[in-house]
Amino acid sequence: MDLDLKGRSVIVTGASRGIGHAIATEFAREGARLTICARTAGPLEEAAARLTAETGAEVQAVACDVTDPASAELIVNAAVQSYGSIDALVNNAGGSTRSDDLDTRWLGTFDANVRSIVRIMLAAKPHLAQAVANGGGAVVNIASIYGRESGGGPEYNSMKSGQIAMSKAYALDWAREGIRVNTVAPGSIAFEGGGWGRRLVEQPEVMREFIEHNIPSGRFGRVDEIANVVVFLCSPRASWVLGASINVDGGQSRSNI
Repeated sequence: MDLDLKGRSVIVTGASRGIGHAIATEFAREGARLTICARTAGPLEEAAARLTAETGAEVQAVACDVTDPASAELIVNAAVQSYGSIDALVNNAGGSTRSDDLDTRWLGTFDANVRSIVRIMLAAKPHLAQAVANGGGAVVNIASIYGRESGGGPEYNSMKSGQIAMSKAYALDWAREGIRVNTVAPGSIAFEGGGWGRRLVEQPEVMREFIEHNIPSGRFGRVDEIANVVVFLCSPRASWVLGASINVDGGQSRSNI
């Protein structure tokens, strides 16, 4: 299926590795023009160069920490200055803040998974609205199955739930302007350098038991399996999908909705 993404301007945060890099890769294969960001310049620039070499896509790298309030305008301005528009925004950067201090843990995790995403969405909104007439104007926020049910630790569980609720609220608020906001909720995804990938190497028997008890499909998910869903949701082919939170988890989730 032609997803009609060739030449479209797409932002992907947290794109130097793992799920974010896989998402950027699929967009590049579809011919999109990419603005990717991550905190560390070296790996990010290597990822951008690799994407261009493998796909021929236009890719620019913007090194920044999305929890820095200035980053939203930095990312959005880079995309508009280079490509003239923003057709889709994928907020993949997130995670948990590790600290012995209660406020640092909770507020850091809130910044990473909710507040930073809202900042980027609001900065991008005028450009997303302008793209609607040409089939653009999509936002996908990468959540977790542990935003839809219990699990993943108190701070992470709470903030991913908040991310899904926030996304739904903006989806309804922005619908009349034609901007589509959705979330994708991955289950346990294994990739080299990621937490599940390391545990597969270090604790193979423990991971075998985890899979047996938690994932009906009998394996961890792959990053490309998340990316394929995200890219579809950002395409004009998903024009009637709005305010949804879609599990991509091999049956791992126990939620009925």
